[in-house]
Amino acid sequence: MSPLTKTAGSKNNRTFPEWLRSRDGQKVLVMIAFLVVPLVLLMVFTYIPFAEMVKYSFYNMKYIGARKFVGFKNYAKVFQRKDCFGALKLSLYYMGGSVIQLSLALYLATILSFKVKGGSLFKGFMFFPFLINGIAIGFIFKFFYTRGFVFDTVLQWCGFQLDNLPYWLKDRSINNISLVGTSVWRYFGQNMVLFIGAIMSVDGELYEAAMLDGANRFQQFKYIIMPSIKTIFVLNVILSISGSLSAFEPPYVITDGANGTGTYFVVMHEIAHTQQKVGLASAMAVVLLLIIFLVTIFQKLFFKYVFKDGTE
Repeated sequence: MSPLTKTAGSKNNRTFPEWLRSRDGQKVLVMIAFLVVPLVLLMVFTYIPFAEMVKYSFYNMKYIGARKFVGFKNYAKVFQRKDCFGALKLSLYYMGGSVIQLSLALYLATILSFKVKGGSLFKGFMFFPFLINGIAIGFIFKFFYTRGFVFDTVLQWCGFQLDNLPYWLKDRSINNISLVGTSVWRYFGQNMVLFIGAIMSVDGELYEAAMLDGANRFQQFKYIIMPSIKTIFVLNVILSISGSLSAFEPPYVITDGANGTGTYFVVMHEIAHTQQKVGLASAMAVVLLLIIFLVTIFQKLFFKYVFKDGTE
């Protein structure tokens, strides 16, 4: 009998404990562990709580006490109550801000992707706000916008009179725009860094060939940069729009949702934790999830059409 036949026979004759102690058994155990542990964590901390939330949305209930099954009445209330449905309209402010945020990030990323004096320092300054805790940023801008404080003082240096300036956090015509400015300031640095990474991965020979053909900077941006970074661009758009639908920290910390600044998450927090209408708050969460899901699908279809090849 050859050595190979002996080896194969010895492997087949191993007991299960011996196989577990072998190298093959250890490999299988490691693979199972790396597969099972993430799935268990995902199930325990994501899918089971989500299923419970969906179940709660069909009940009239508090955190403690009796539950009453009400069917889809909570979902109907989401669109009937002015505070719930009206909060969705505020998302349009944040969506508009996300457009400005992405445009500014893409513009600066295009400039900073090439050799610019002091570019690295500027990138660091622009990305730094994203590293600050959202609650801390809320407190910073709460004093920044307070009457007679930082923003008003800077505007007075520019020649404006304090009496002619609006109340940035009380005037309903301007307060939501002020809060959107806070979000733009915080997140555009993150988008800019992602754009820079994508732009710098473009082959430099493409720019050289374009310059030899007489293409200007705008044509290089249109025909080289944008098609090359379309994956990151679509990702940033999806994240920004989804984030605008779930804005929470600026209105909650800066204004506590007062004077018409309560976004969908702020209203949901009020209903769930102050009014303790857990069923209605759960229905609001499910509705928001469905809206984000639909918006994401629409965006993907839209950009699939925008970035399609000319031969299609």
